[in-house]
Amino acid sequence: MRLLVPLYVHPAVDPAAWQALVACAPLLYGVVLNADDGPGQAPDPYFTGAAAALRAAGAPVLGYVDTDYGRRSARDVARDFARHREWYAADGFFLDQVAADRGGVRHYRRLARTARTYGARTVVLNPGVHPAPGYAAFADLLVTFEGGWDAYRTAPAPPPWTGGHPPEAFCHLVHGVPSGLCGLAARTAELRGAAVHCAVTGHGPNPWSALPPALRKAS
Repeated sequence: MRLLVPLYVHPAVDPAAWQALVACAPLLYGVVLNADDGPGQAPDPYFTGAAAALRAAGAPVLGYVDTDYGRRSARDVARDFARHREWYAADGFFLDQVAADRGGVRHYRRLARTARTYGARTVVLNPGVHPAPGYAAFADLLVTFEGGWDAYRTAPAPPPWTGGHPPEAFCHLVHGVPSGLCGLAARTAELRGAAVHCAVTGHGPNPWSALPPALRKAS
């Protein structure tokens, strides 16, 4: 099991959290860098420093890019790719709010190709549910669950097509996990065929503003 950590807090607000990520670099699949619902309008020196420290420690940095379920233009998405690479030397991209239906496959295949032309070594797609099977053909990692603990506990079994792919192709992001049960969330992800995960106790509009307990202990 490895962790994909979306830490949506500014490094100046919680520098200790970012330093803990550096200390736990061997445990990480990657860290999602989200300066301002994306790269922002100008380079942020705090995020530049945090990204450099993570890369030096061996933790991949993935630039956050909102795709608005396919409604955001390919040009605007590509601009975010360029900024993440130029300003933060991102190793790859975390595409959020990804459509899940078969009709979006062609659009997202093109976005993934564009991401790789900008130097992305890793392309993560986050529909937050199991999408149509075609998305797995061009994503390095699919986030097939993002939601609260109660929904996660009762989520249905993965669809049969996922059995044709390795567990390393799937990720579960779970928030609102009761204190002490994040280990159970990790084991649940493994049982459901996802080798990458993140489980946090946070609630509210930004539950990803603090480290997962597993990393707080490890650091």
